[in-house]
Amino acid sequence: MNWIESQKRNLALLLAAACSVSGISAADSDGSSGNGFTMTGRAEGIFAAGSGDFAPYYIASNNHGILTQSKDALLRLSLDKKPDAKKRFSYGFGVDFLTGYASATDYLRFSPEEAPGGMMKVTNGWLVPHSEHPSRIWLQQLYGEIRYRGVFLTAGMKQHTSALLSSTLSSGDLVESGNARPIPEVRVGFNDFQNIPFTNGWVQIQGEISYGKMTDNAWLRDHYNYYNSHLNQGALYSYKRCYFRTKPAERFSATVGMQVGAFFGGETTWYDRGKMTHSKEFSKGVKQFFKMLLPTDGGLEYYSGSSLGSWDILLRYRLSDGSTIKGYMQKPWEDGSGVGFLNGFDGVWGLQFTAARKGWISGAVIEYLDFTNQSGPMHWDPDDAPGTDIPNRAEGADDYYYNHEYNAYANYGMAIGSPFLVSPIYNTDGFLQFASNRIRGFHIGLEGEISSEVSYRLLGGYRRSWGSGRIPFIAPKDDTSFMAEATYSPRALSGLTVKAAFGLDHGELYGNTTGGMITVSYTGLIRLFGK
Repeated sequence: MNWIESQKRNLALLLAAACSVSGISAADSDGSSGNGFTMTGRAEGIFAAGSGDFAPYYIASNNHGILTQSKDALLRLSLDKKPDAKKRFSYGFGVDFLTGYASATDYLRFSPEEAPGGMMKVTNGWLVPHSEHPSRIWLQQLYGEIRYRGVFLTAGMKQHTSALLSSTLSSGDLVESGNARPIPEVRVGFNDFQNIPFTNGWVQIQGEISYGKMTDNAWLRDHYNYYNSHLNQGALYSYKRCYFRTKPAERFSATVGMQVGAFFGGETTWYDRGKMTHSKEFSKGVKQFFKMLLPTDGGLEYYSGSSLGSWDILLRYRLSDGSTIKGYMQKPWEDGSGVGFLNGFDGVWGLQFTAARKGWISGAVIEYLDFTNQSGPMHWDPDDAPGTDIPNRAEGADDYYYNHEYNAYANYGMAIGSPFLVSPIYNTDGFLQFASNRIRGFHIGLEGEISSEVSYRLLGGYRRSWGSGRIPFIAPKDDTSFMAEATYSPRALSGLTVKAAFGLDHGELYGNTTGGMITVSYTGLIRLFGK
């Protein structure tokens, strides 16, 4: 408790200093400051406690990897300036870091000799537990961005959420959900949907392209069991998206497109029963960057690096009172079979209601998720049987978010895509792949306002997992998860927000755990110049 009290004191001193030196006003302002230079400052205390090794699923998910452990006392400080959308040219930046305490979890690691605490005898040695916890201080965001007319360029680590699905109510986007820590990258694209010439505004386009560098090498080395599977270090990251949308001013509008996420480059080392068998270094030259932008080595069936993506469709209908109903589908793919829609009903199928005005029910989401087909149980690759006349394409046993040469599609153990597929951080046996990606279930979300000062959010879901296509469970495993969250923003103390959440998990995937979280934050405008 001494540490917590110290952090409370530091938080109070920080706010007092900021107010006296720079002049902070509450965040309910429109951000204008005449000719002054205005930024947004935020100070937040995060306190969590639970019964298991990890925070309940819904407390941890889609939270940018900030809170994963069951017990936490964190101080978060951030400062940012958003580009001015009213100006032809504008710029912005942000810095965001966290420090504090987070509880540890025991993971298994191979040891060739019996060691104190050894708990599992395996070939050539033992799997021995070792304790791991998040860093006591880390940089969450650090970026700069510029905007000119309808395009932007961002460099650094910046949090992103789904371009299609609700960031507060959905289970999460299949490619970029906001579930993991941000990746350092350079990203360029359209600020928003742009009218396509000669369509009179009836067809719009939006897209982004990014290249980044994975920074979780140390985390991977610390959590890997060094027994089976493989480990890639130094990988690069690529993301691209292209959406088309019909005229949004009409009562009915449709959005269609594709997203692609990928790893490439780096060096991979393979282990078999605790022994390193071989390693391979992958190209990361200029030519490889172009291959990731426009895959050219194998047509539709093969892609450079570890590529995956989703076909996305959203249909929106606006009711007479201004409320909207959206129906959407995200269909995953890992190779040519998925791109060709040969994976059945796999994907996210959802309905979303958004009220025109805030009230007891401001928004609601229901989703059905299915990842059990995976283009069939058997994988075919022409290299498996050279000289046959079977078509030259790979398909079957897609094993979502897995690649036989790269790490799982995750950052610091948390899925970059949908958290509904159990992230590698929960594999305390040190297996850094998705052990539960053949999964089916549903998710619901509800939010609203009880009063002008109090809002709420409810999330719940059920899933059944059969393991993966390569390593199935002996029997299916089930999980039911729930979270209730309330937010208090008092009018008398503008800028202050108090949030409390309670979550629980019941089943074999996350265990039978309960936990709660309280956050206290203050957000205000910091004016460096002007009045």
